[in-house]
Amino acid sequence: MAAAERVGEGRRLSVVVAPLLLVALQLAGAASAAGLPVVINTWAFRKAAETAWRVLQLGGSELDAVERGCGQCEIDQCDGSVGYGGSPDESGETTLDAMIMDGNSMEVGAVADLRRVKNAIGVARKVIEYTKHTLLVGESASLFAVRMGFPYEDLTTQNSLSVYSKWLNQSCQPNYWKNVVPDSSKSCGPYKRPEKVTCKEEETISQRSVHNHDTIGMVVIGASGTVASGTSTNGAIHKIPGRVGDSPIAGAGSYADSTAGGAAATGDGDIMMRFLPSYQAVEYMRMGTDPTVACQKVISRIQKYAPRFFGAIICANTTGSYGAACNKIPGFTQFHFMVSSPLLGSSTWSHQVNASRSLARSAPPYVRPKLLVSLRQTDLHVRFHNRASRPAALIQRAATQLLAAAPGRPPGRAGGR
Repeated sequence: MAAAERVGEGRRLSVVVAPLLLVALQLAGAASAAGLPVVINTWAFRKAAETAWRVLQLGGSELDAVERGCGQCEIDQCDGSVGYGGSPDESGETTLDAMIMDGNSMEVGAVADLRRVKNAIGVARKVIEYTKHTLLVGESASLFAVRMGFPYEDLTTQNSLSVYSKWLNQSCQPNYWKNVVPDSSKSCGPYKRPEKVTCKEEETISQRSVHNHDTIGMVVIGASGTVASGTSTNGAIHKIPGRVGDSPIAGAGSYADSTAGGAAATGDGDIMMRFLPSYQAVEYMRMGTDPTVACQKVISRIQKYAPRFFGAIICANTTGSYGAACNKIPGFTQFHFMVSSPLLGSSTWSHQVNASRSLARSAPPYVRPKLLVSLRQTDLHVRFHNRASRPAALIQRAATQLLAAAPGRPPGRAGGR
């Protein structure tokens, strides 16, 4: 008889728990959907974010949004560091780097040292669509672009010529050479290797700053959780011809994985690419780390090896939660980035995060709410907090509380030993 009662009790328990657990699952799904879609990009490039958001609203894909958003910056020549007419190299030529990544298929298309073609992100998209490759570089990348229908155009402008001329008149300072003759800190080249090499440490901070290297990096997460990311830049100003930075490198410039989230980096690519910061941030988020904390951990890791590097990173997970972090150096104490999200209404908001020598201090003020479920007997109570969502943990916690609140169960027990 007792055994029969226990069996009956178990059946009643399953009847009670099943519908309530379904409610918890539905609420978790609703919470995730509330923060999507989301567009986030580095720096205060508002028009880029608005363009990407508009593409999504008109039914375009996440890849479409990234391509059009970054492409807008190429057209606008954002801060002179994206698109044509900016960052001339040692020869006075402007070259472009870009990449785009599909977080569903994990396909990547990228171009580097692209010459005489303005729409670098568009060419990168064609690498995905029409080749089995990932990265094309130099003159061959330009030839590929022409085959794909992109016109040859001069990337040089009066402004870039003026910047180049001024640099020559300043004895080619700053530049990216070291341990060469003549002394690269005092005169122009051509440089060559000395008979006897004397290596000396140099501060990267003197050559790169917020004022001369502002890559656009973008992450787009659609309503279904599909993730795409991309970057576009004209690279480090006065770079050695042929130099490729982090922007077109998957996992460095940006990274997208629809099972976890997306990230994009900006700053001193020669340092940052050594740490694959975008990939690392996404892996942190995969483990359940809040996006802001994921960004902070990435910056902290780089700081251990390059305390005075210039750089920042943005992160977003598949629930729509997002964050950012940056490193503090002279002249760079705050990092601005743009976000478009349903939680912000129809507007695109500019956020900023304070820099720190150790960690970025705080999450931006507009983060999707975290859904918390609490039970009193069999009633369901929902409240919102301005933190990141972890649906799996939420569902597990809700299930435990549902079991504990089920009829016939003593308080504080969730069944079983």
